[in-house]
Amino acid sequence: MSTPSRPLRPLPNVIFSSRWLQLPLYLGLILAQAVYVFQFWTELVHLIEAAFGNQEALGMLVKSIGYKATAIKDASGLVIGYEPIAKLNETILMLVVLGLIDVVMISNLLIMVIVGGYETFVSRMGLDGHPDQPEWLSHVNASVLKVKLATAIIGISSIHLLKTFINADNYSEKTLMWQTLIHIAFLFSAIAIAYTDKLLNSSHGKESAH
Repeated sequence: MSTPSRPLRPLPNVIFSSRWLQLPLYLGLILAQAVYVFQFWTELVHLIEAAFGNQEALGMLVKSIGYKATAIKDASGLVIGYEPIAKLNETILMLVVLGLIDVVMISNLLIMVIVGGYETFVSRMGLDGHPDQPEWLSHVNASVLKVKLATAIIGISSIHLLKTFINADNYSEKTLMWQTLIHIAFLFSAIAIAYTDKLLNSSHGKESAH
């Protein structure tokens, strides 16, 4: 039989209650996710229209992904224009689909932050036994959340890097190099976070064993 919790003194109660100030932040992230859903469906509709030959939709897709067709050069080798894009090609399709996957991965990251952050820092959601409870939520804490967020960021960075490599002709070597270095930095940061978490868990395990 659990003992009833003792009421907090006024000042600790105010300090502890201040966690609810984070609630508007999580509600704001929910609104941000709604914007991502709208963006996803807008891009998807444009993709379907472009597949059926809609030139206006194709133009919007090309502009949104920063794609340029084969360059037209003069006798001296200077770029004077680009060949018109008449229809949806494989490269544009791949870039758009990768963009849609990117939106989904960012949405997953938002869910992880909203649900995991609220559960960890604000209040229990009481999802125990719920059929749709995320598997990772049953053992989530600040440390686990950091590792999962770092892993999700690496996935998002990988999608961005792949999009850049597919469309490499439209980027300078400096841009390609810096994007690759930033991705590697994210990778090493995630490894460092996971290793630190492993060390902390090992030290806690030894302390509990003693």
